[in-house]
Amino acid sequence: MGYSIRGKVVLVTGANRGIGRALVEAFIEHGAAKLYAAVRDMDSAAPLIEKYGDKVVPIRLDLDEPGTISAAARTAFDAEVVVSNAGVLTKSSVLDEDAVRALEYEMNVNVYGLVRMAQAFAPVLKTNGGGVFVQLNSVASMKCVPEFATYCASKAAAYSITQGLREKLRPQRTQVISIHPGPIDTDMAVKAGIAERAEPPSLVAEAVLAAIESGQFHVFPDTLARQLGEAYRGFAETVVEADLWAR
Repeated sequence: MGYSIRGKVVLVTGANRGIGRALVEAFIEHGAAKLYAAVRDMDSAAPLIEKYGDKVVPIRLDLDEPGTISAAARTAFDAEVVVSNAGVLTKSSVLDEDAVRALEYEMNVNVYGLVRMAQAFAPVLKTNGGGVFVQLNSVASMKCVPEFATYCASKAAAYSITQGLREKLRPQRTQVISIHPGPIDTDMAVKAGIAERAEPPSLVAEAVLAAIESGQFHVFPDTLARQLGEAYRGFAETVVEADLWAR
């Protein structure tokens, strides 16, 4: 179920930096007609507007504030592709004193935020012909890193929700994509202490575009992610992507 981005209206959360900014640039360069740059701070979208003019429409959206998500869906009523990219990381292991607080924060943004995005934008996509819903997950959704175990737990939950969305949105002809980057050169990579292994955000953006065009569900864009993806391929095809409940 491939999909062409040319001439489409796209919304990207966390659009002002890192992977989000790379996605904005890639979508516009590949022919998107309009792009909603969903950000917490509207001023942070100024460089994108300066570069791309009225093709970029800034819109306030904070995954920690549910009201901004529903408001964004009302404003971006013409969106045909939605990329849920924004997320948070708190460097916390299971045994840290603040582990529960960290997990609550990461679950609220990374998981409940995803659920709220899906609930708000699934009807929009249905109205506009189905379209595409992209979720930025992580290799951390499949392999726990002890130093930030709470983040990994939130990403594992988000990956599970993404699988559910794939099945639930299929009848309305919405393509769902789960992206699993490894270390990518972003502020989050610096915070996690993995910047020395990081690869460019453009790798993720190009992988997203390729997946939209091919109809692929699982995407592993960088070197480490592809290694994990190769090991995971059999399980993904025979379990995650299979209809085990078919009669």
